[in-house]
Amino acid sequence: MALSVTTSAQQGAVAQQKPAKHPFAAKDWAALRSAGAAAISSDRTILYLVTFGGDQGPTHKEWWTIAPDGSDATKLNLPEDFSPKGFTSDGQSLYGTWKVNKLGQLAVFPVKDGKTASVPSTVVLLPRGISSAMPSPDGRRFAIVADPRAPDPLDDVRHVQEPDQTSLYVVNADGTGGQWWCGNLKGVSEEAWKADGTSLAVLSSLPRIGHHDVSTAIDLCSATGTHHVADIPNSVSGIAWADGGRQIAFLSTKSAVLTPEHVWTVPAGGGAPEDRTPTLDGTAIQLGGDARGHVWVLVDRGVRNEVDEFQEGALKPAYRWPDGVIGGVPVNSDYVTAKEQVVLTVGDPEHARNLAVPDGDHLRKITHEGDEQLAATDLGTVRAVQWKSKEGTALEGISTFPAGYVEGRKYPFLVLPHGGPEANDELAFDPFSRTIAGLGYIVLQPEYRGSTGYGADFLAAIYQHFGDRAYEDVDSATDYALAQGWADPARLTIFGWSAGGFMTSWTVTQTGRYKAAIEGAGITDWGPFLWTSDIQQIDYDARWTDEDPAAFRKFSAVAFADKVTTPLLILHGEADQRVPTFQGTEFFQILAARGKTVRMVAYPGSPHFPTLWEQRLNVMQEVADWLEKYNK
Repeated sequence: MALSVTTSAQQGAVAQQKPAKHPFAAKDWAALRSAGAAAISSDRTILYLVTFGGDQGPTHKEWWTIAPDGSDATKLNLPEDFSPKGFTSDGQSLYGTWKVNKLGQLAVFPVKDGKTASVPSTVVLLPRGISSAMPSPDGRRFAIVADPRAPDPLDDVRHVQEPDQTSLYVVNADGTGGQWWCGNLKGVSEEAWKADGTSLAVLSSLPRIGHHDVSTAIDLCSATGTHHVADIPNSVSGIAWADGGRQIAFLSTKSAVLTPEHVWTVPAGGGAPEDRTPTLDGTAIQLGGDARGHVWVLVDRGVRNEVDEFQEGALKPAYRWPDGVIGGVPVNSDYVTAKEQVVLTVGDPEHARNLAVPDGDHLRKITHEGDEQLAATDLGTVRAVQWKSKEGTALEGISTFPAGYVEGRKYPFLVLPHGGPEANDELAFDPFSRTIAGLGYIVLQPEYRGSTGYGADFLAAIYQHFGDRAYEDVDSATDYALAQGWADPARLTIFGWSAGGFMTSWTVTQTGRYKAAIEGAGITDWGPFLWTSDIQQIDYDARWTDEDPAAFRKFSAVAFADKVTTPLLILHGEADQRVPTFQGTEFFQILAARGKTVRMVAYPGSPHFPTLWEQRLNVMQEVADWLEKYNK
């Protein structure tokens, strides 16, 4: 047998041929492909969406189908302005939203060999378009959530501030026989078909305009009318039929923070709602049912999560993704006649999000979007870490290290508080952390009080205490990084967006320890913010701003602008309705007038976070430039 010998010179030549890896940068984020599960046909064909950015314009979207074993991946050729939501019951067509005269309407397009017909087989036109559409389990009808009012003829001239209306329109699968069901329901937010297709369980919420309280009604809706089930004096999300149709399951809370975080049920015939998970040590984030009667619950447990099945009044673990997270409840077919199959979206700190299917006692990934690209980048390690604050609060966070990190060496440091605030950071691929780590920083994302994943009391601690308890927790993350020997005490920085932007703007009024700060779309003036945001925000503080303005001034950065010594960069979308742009402008103007080091960059047409990639790339360039200039 002849032996092949490779010399050291040959090995060096081979090594030189391999392209050198580079630190992850904003351009890599813009090009990164990821996949998310969308629907499954009756014969188990999986529909999924691949997204990626670019140098400019909005995010690119590609629709694909694939078999459960990962074979036969096919890119679909879809009509312009058609966004599919799922398959028809025969699996031969896709239903979804199609723009007609700038309004999204329900349309059904036949599909064959990856090609979609240029003309829909069915179109349902409603006066103001549709919000969503859901087929019945028998495939015979669609339930459409839509605004029943006639269009405003002067909509191009002015916009009237008035409560939104959403009702149920039910139509045959071929587009015939449409009629409004349960006309007394004007605030429909979510619905779920009963297995036999005769009725729907419906959530209706009070509109934001005209109400200071929060309440949700649960009703059963059919062609014959409405049967009222219960009133929930709080926020509700997710709805599904449970226990063979005898119970309605949903997420709600008893907390003033309003975030739905426990699983509740109520008898379908009416009765007292019951919290079925009163001792849950995590947070129920999402609930959904399927045509086979499964009730799935996505549960945050710290920076990790799991999918549980709600059975016999209790949660039972069903799916986990090792060293990562699952991106939602399982996707299953809409129809009772379908073959059994679920698909999940999964992700971890080393990989973009992709599809996985059950395989015995574990999940098996069947798509690998982004893997080839990330293989060319030099990624540092990511760790889940725990510590206690000065007050003794047990806290968790995610630390991201630069490539080539050397234990014992001190690095420039950035603390990155998340938005929400009733949310958390996930043990997944985070472009912000990775891009900043690519600049040579250690990044720590703290799960401060008010975050999900740590139980009801931890979540509720944010109420009326965002500016002290959450601030103390975020600041303790920097203390922890210093104690670990990671952070250079002379090169500390902070950056956050939305609620994290509030935390940044508030922090620089409370301490001068940071050499540079970046605030994106942050709340700086609480009183006017509560009434001008596009969603109800009294989960922070339900007191009336006109009756007790001092309570809201207490944690408003604009009231303490004279205390700021840290150079501050403010980034804000000019079309932001979640945190209106004046929040950034007001703080900028006050700081500038006081001679503080401040810069504001506003993005034309941008909502709460930019959707155009030239603006997103500029955000990261502004961040890098600010850190380079002021955190030397």
